[in-house]
Parts: sequence; C-alpha cells; structure tokens
Amino acid sequence: MTGYGRAEINLENTNFTIEVKSLNSKHIDTNIKMSSIYRDKEIGLRNLISEKLQRGKIELSIWRGKSASSSNYTLNNEVIKGYYQEILKLGTDLNLKNTWSFNFFRLNQPEIIPALLKLPDAIQKGEEEANENEWNEIQKGIDAAIADLLKFRLVEGEKLETDIQSRIHKLTELLQDIAPFASSRIEKTKASLKDKLVEISSNNIDKNRFEQELIYYLEKQDITEEQVRLNAHLNYFRETMGSDSQNGKKLGFISQEIGREINTIGSKSADVDMQKIVVQMKDELEKIKEQLLNIL
Repeated sequence: MTGYGRAEINLENTNFTIEVKSLNSKHIDTNIKMSSIYRDKEIGLRNLISEKLQRGKIELSIWRGKSASSSNYTLNNEVIKGYYQEILKLGTDLNLKNTWSFNFFRLNQPEIIPALLKLPDAIQKGEEEANENEWNEIQKGIDAAIADLLKFRLVEGEKLETDIQSRIHKLTELLQDIAPFASSRIEKTKASLKDKLVEISSNNIDKNRFEQELIYYLEKQDITEEQVRLNAHLNYFRETMGSDSQNGKKLGFISQEIGREINTIGSKSADVDMQKIVVQMKDELEKIKEQLLNIL
C-alpha cells in the first residue's frame, strides 16, 4: 500500500503543488495539510481518500506557490501614528525636549520609520478568502495525484505478486522435500521400539495394551493430515491470489492457517533434517506475511 502521487496546478495568479503519500497500515489514517481557508473541504477529502485508497497511512499536502498579485500585507497606519505620538509624549514627560537625540528623532522622521515598522501590529496581513473556482481546479489536481498514486500501487502490486508466488512455490517444494523424511522417520521409530523391547522381559507385558499404546504413539508422530491440509491451504492461497476481488485480509487469514500446519509439523518432528526444512518453511512464511501488509 505504499505509493506516491503528485500533481501541479497552474492558475493565472498562483500555482499549487499537490502530493499524496501512502504507507502501510491495517486501517485508513489520513493527514491533510492545506490552507485554513479550505478547511471546510476536509471532511469531503477524507471521504474521497477513504473511498479510493481504502487502507494505509495517507498524507495529502496542498502547497500554494508565490502569487503574482500584490502582497497581502498592509501598513496599519493608525497603529504606527499612535506609536509615534506615544514616543513624542514620552520624551516630553521625561523632559527630553532639549536633548540632541530627541530633536533628531523629531526632525528626521524617515529614519525612524524602520524602527516603527518593527513594533507589534504595525504590519497586518489581510484575510484570504476562499475561491470556489480555484478550489475546483485544486480538486482536479487532487484527483490526478491520487490516480498517480494508484498507478504506483499497481506497479508495486505486480512485483509483490511475483515475489509471493515464488515463495508459495518454495513452500510447496519444501513440503515435498519433507515427505521422504516423514515416512522414514516412522519406520525408524518402529525399529527403535522393537530393539528396546528385545532388551525388556515381555512376560509381564499385556500385548493388546502394548499394541494400542504403540499405535497411539505412532499416530501422534504421523504428519500425513498436516501435509494434506498444508497442501490444500497453499492451493487455496494461489486461487485467492488469482481472484479479481480485494483479498489482502483473506490472504492474511490463509497464511495464519498455513502457519498452524507448519508449527504442528515442527512439533512432531524429532528428526534433525525435518526440523531444518520446517525452519526454512517458517522463514518463507514470515516473508510472505510481511508482503501481505502491502496488499489491500
């Protein structure tokens, strides 16, 4: 679900740069950065993003470029005059009228203007007003940026599909590799038990009970059912990947079932070679689960 989309809108007096970024997330989490004059559009944008992108940590940024029109800042003349009069009054109150610095201050007014402009509220910014025609153009840019991001996701999705399919194929091969060890392991277990029985006096052994216990023990070691279920899960995973519907969560559930069967095989595997194969299967499955976070 990672992706990036960008669009530029060039208008008569200004231009806008629109960026949409997406990171992995199980849910939709949207962060919108834009001018406060269009804050009333935010709910609509969130609904649009939720509908088109559905999942992911989404960041939408709308940047306004430099305007070709005149500056939006103006001088607050009344405030500046008030500051000037207060300064003169302060000089009178402090009996500074005959000092050189005070007379210079009164006679050289242009030189003091920069100092007055630095005082609070001497310069004020005019309020921006929302422009519906401007917003319509911005909306087109947002749609273009989202479309660009969806293309990015599609390309990434094709790469993920190839990677996941290769790992599912690897799991199938490992499942086939484990079959010879599984069957030979049972035979080894039977032979080992027979050898140990030779060393034990069989006079006090209930043969019927012994056979029941032996069958129960061997059944607990048998992984045939797990092999069949795991193979079925792998085939179902491939089938689900080939469907046109959104199946990210479904694939996640199937991968959990695959993991359960692998863990059960591992718990029944006392053979070293089988354990090595199980470790490889777990490694491949973990990589598949990481990739599934990118799928809707």
